[in-house]
Amino acid sequence: MKPENRVSFHRVIRAAGFSMKGLKSAYLNEAAFRQEVWLCFFLIPFGLYLGDGSIEKILLVGSTLLVLVTELLNSAVEAVVDRIGSDYHELSGRAKDIGSAAVFMSMMIFALTWLLILFF
Repeated sequence: MKPENRVSFHRVIRAAGFSMKGLKSAYLNEAAFRQEVWLCFFLIPFGLYLGDGSIEKILLVGSTLLVLVTELLNSAVEAVVDRIGSDYHELSGRAKDIGSAAVFMSMMIFALTWLLILFF
């Protein structure tokens, strides 16, 4: 293996470690993320079972995972805003509200996907 490939591989391994650290931190510190992880634990196998064909399975599972991704991003925004200070600032409030709206929208995508696939 070329030296530059080893460096790239080492970088990927380190990045994966940081990702696992982030997932652990979100799970331990964010109640909403914990709840959504447990829902996914049940919904992903359920989606794989109920989906009729690959596309439906991808949509059911993907919309479920989208909620987790959005919750992680929202938690990151909230952590940065909280790090800056606890004093109220309009922009801080706006950032948190927009992050929350993104989670809400991902939940609407989830609900719409599951309803349309399973009932129509």
